[in-house]
Amino acid sequence: MDQIVSRRDFLAAAGAGVGLAAAGASLGQVGQVRQEPRRIEVAGPLARPAVIASGNGREAARLAYEMLLAGADPLEAAVSGVALVEDDPEDSSVGLGGLPNEDGVVELDASVMHGPTHRAAGVASLRNIRNPARVALEVARRTDHVLIVGEGALRFAKRVGFQEENLLTDKSREAWLRWRSTLSREDDWLQEDEWDLPPDARTGRRAALEVPYTTGTVHCSALTAAGDLAGTTSTSGLSWKLPGRVGDSPIIGAGLYTDNAVGSAGATGRGEAVLQVCGARTAVMRMEMGDSPEDACLYVLQMIADRTRFKRLQDDRGRPNFNVTMYAIRKDGAFGSAAMLPGATYAVCDAQGARVAPSRALFE
Repeated sequence: MDQIVSRRDFLAAAGAGVGLAAAGASLGQVGQVRQEPRRIEVAGPLARPAVIASGNGREAARLAYEMLLAGADPLEAAVSGVALVEDDPEDSSVGLGGLPNEDGVVELDASVMHGPTHRAAGVASLRNIRNPARVALEVARRTDHVLIVGEGALRFAKRVGFQEENLLTDKSREAWLRWRSTLSREDDWLQEDEWDLPPDARTGRRAALEVPYTTGTVHCSALTAAGDLAGTTSTSGLSWKLPGRVGDSPIIGAGLYTDNAVGSAGATGRGEAVLQVCGARTAVMRMEMGDSPEDACLYVLQMIADRTRFKRLQDDRGRPNFNVTMYAIRKDGAFGSAAMLPGATYAVCDAQGARVAPSRALFE
């Protein structure tokens, strides 16, 4: 079954949108005030098509760009690119192999947004389905809902043809067991220095007990040669989270937002912080007001920093002790990324090829 949105369906919807716009114009003649969105002026040679993604999405950006060159719809391209990361068991922040919740269960969140139709959808706390972005796309394609969660999201995915599977890989399971072993010396899980077994005979040493931790996510926004935009964000969420916890990734306006007249933006990192400032929508709004994509990302991060007031979330200088990375692409093809702290990266693919670049840091 084809799980990628058809261009025909979206073009048909876009055509319907034109009809609605015409109806709105006639209504405006009888007293309704209509406010046109600010259009991004395109100056100089067009730098499009182009794709921006999170740092773990270089191949996602490459595939999406190749699909754009072949004439694919931008949402088809973005979701297909992100599926590469969701399918990778070595990426512990998304899809298959994502780090689980505190019960050892992988729960996935994702959202999609299609610029030409302004259609958006998300799924949250989805279990046993490795490609939540594709499920979100089907929600957008087949229903009039914007968000489906938990058991309902799984039932929907199975109903439209997705197959259940165990998403907890051996690697992620071992990480979860190490995390459990560090919780308390008063429970039944032993610390390494309490093990009675000898070291691993193959290595001559005990297994390392470093506990991985992630707030990681994959984001991808695509821009066609004609100037149409779309985006998707997918994640397994905060590692060891409370079951049912939902971050920013499936929430339209927080972890993802696309406005076909302006641009598209997404976020990775501490989802709670992004949710509280409507991060992606704010970045697109700033681009509409004239900011460059990078400056729009920095604006969101400064908002987060200014509103982070709990001591447990601050370093000894009063700055956020967590990271958030924002990604943005404008309708004219300009793109940029910024992070709260140094070391973050983003991926991009355009006529110069696929590459990974450093995100601008708010705090050095």
